[in-house]
Amino acid sequence: MVRFGYTLMTEQSGPRELVKQACAAERAGFDFAVMSDHYSPWLDAQGHSPYAWSVLGAVAQATERMDLMSFVTAPIMRYHPAVVAQKAATVDLLSDNRFTLGVGAGENLNEHVVGRGWPPVNVRHEMLGEALRIISALFEGGYVNFAGDHYRVDSATLWDLPEQRVPIATAVSGEQSIEECAPLADAMIAVQPEARLCQSWDSATGGGQRKYGQQPISWDPSAEAGAQRAWSKMRWFAGGWKVNAELPGTAAFAAATQHVRVEDVSAGIPCGPDVEPIVKSMSAYWEAGFTDIALVQVGVDENPNGFFGFARERLLPALREAAES
Repeated sequence: MVRFGYTLMTEQSGPRELVKQACAAERAGFDFAVMSDHYSPWLDAQGHSPYAWSVLGAVAQATERMDLMSFVTAPIMRYHPAVVAQKAATVDLLSDNRFTLGVGAGENLNEHVVGRGWPPVNVRHEMLGEALRIISALFEGGYVNFAGDHYRVDSATLWDLPEQRVPIATAVSGEQSIEECAPLADAMIAVQPEARLCQSWDSATGGGQRKYGQQPISWDPSAEAGAQRAWSKMRWFAGGWKVNAELPGTAAFAAATQHVRVEDVSAGIPCGPDVEPIVKSMSAYWEAGFTDIALVQVGVDENPNGFFGFARERLLPALREAAES
């Protein structure tokens, strides 16, 4: 069965607003919520970037049913892997085993702030592989010592561990990241509906694991207003991850997307009040083999009869019917 989630975008909302959105998403019937983990927004127009792990703790207490997930945390520079393991175990305990640790190789935008430069992608994948080994060992309990090319751990242990091991999902973009991460993870994350990624992941793991995707939309009673908002806040998405991972700040993203037009953005992001374009865009994921798809609603809608009412009454029923047909 395909599950549908809601993205808590730390780039476009403050911490209290994100907790309110999580509660609204649960009431609307979303199966899970994922949260971005950034130090900076992509564009100045987004305007926010609270500490994701504090917000996750609050969301864990404010919700009761939805699964929760970091989407994604980079345990390579800004956070040491041993600290990520501790954070994940704590959130899982607070949420009564509803948490999945989503990890990836990160972006320059968020990681350069600790002043260690920005390594090439093959080195980042090596770092992520070592980080996953450390985190997995800590999740198993006991004391962990590790000496790798990128990290050292000296007699670390997690004193508060859930009885059920925290699942790990890993973001991938191609064969190199799948080869490095699939043997160490419990689920896959990707942001493009590419069947080859699902097939390669299943080949590496034997199949049966969950595969998470993400689709931005800009729901609005006005298609024109939705498209304009999507351009203002999400045109950075047009660069693709090979570019987006390398740019260092909001000014760079603004410069890189200065020639992106509103119609370019709306061609890839469903904008407006209609269900059908959203279902069509999201169907590409389950047709490619993804099991879980998180919506990104561009912009914040405080009206209880707005986006979350639309999701409850029209969108989620339509998505579930289409996915089951």
